[in-house]
Amino acid sequence: MKALVTGASSGIGRDIARYLSSLGYDIIAVARGGEALSKLKEELPTKVEVISVDLSDEKACKGLYETVKHKKVDLLVNNAGFGDFGEFTNTDLDKELNMIDVNIKAVHILTKLFLQDMVKRDKGYILNVASIAGFMPGPLMATYYSTKAYIVRLTQALYTELKKKKSKVKISALCPGPVNTNFNKVANVKFNLKGQSSEFVAKYGIDEMLKGKTIILPGGKIKIARFLAKISPEKLVARICMKMQEKKKNKY
Repeated sequence: MKALVTGASSGIGRDIARYLSSLGYDIIAVARGGEALSKLKEELPTKVEVISVDLSDEKACKGLYETVKHKKVDLLVNNAGFGDFGEFTNTDLDKELNMIDVNIKAVHILTKLFLQDMVKRDKGYILNVASIAGFMPGPLMATYYSTKAYIVRLTQALYTELKKKKSKVKISALCPGPVNTNFNKVANVKFNLKGQSSEFVAKYGIDEMLKGKTIILPGGKIKIARFLAKISPEKLVARICMKMQEKKKNKY
């Protein structure tokens, strides 16, 4: 069995690679940080191939697929992504466009290319790492929340297409809340809520994916947050999110 994990150099991606390796998967670890990937390779018990690539580059995404397509990847984890904090009129446009390229465009490209192969073989798994943010508006992190909404909806749509054709290929979206990773530093925020461990989120996400779960919400608090966001008026949810984000600003 072979799994490709993007954003494997740290955080959830690294712990997903560790957990999959413990389950017997050979790993194709993808990220920009070559040194961190090499350290990961040394610690994992199964075979590990390290690929250093910038997924904000469309050609690099397609090139990654061309490089590994003959290996018949059984499981794809689209984990690479980052956020940013601030009022939309003040945040850096180039950083946001780069975020859209990584959080949306790279996921779209890799999902499409690998899914086409999996459908032909009628087997395989895809896990798209989204966020609880994908179910609500996110004032002060508007672009990030929007990118995660795209991932949630894309995953739900593809799940329905696969189910209609009775395909054995499974696709899931992992939607955690705050997680203790390097994300906070890149996004320039400090969460109010205590973050979950990336080890827990990684294991929970993979276990639920292998069970065929479509939307994966790790932990009771995240399930409650999803339920409340679903039944509450959208404007109220937006105002609540705004208050929560403003507290992050005060901490930062």
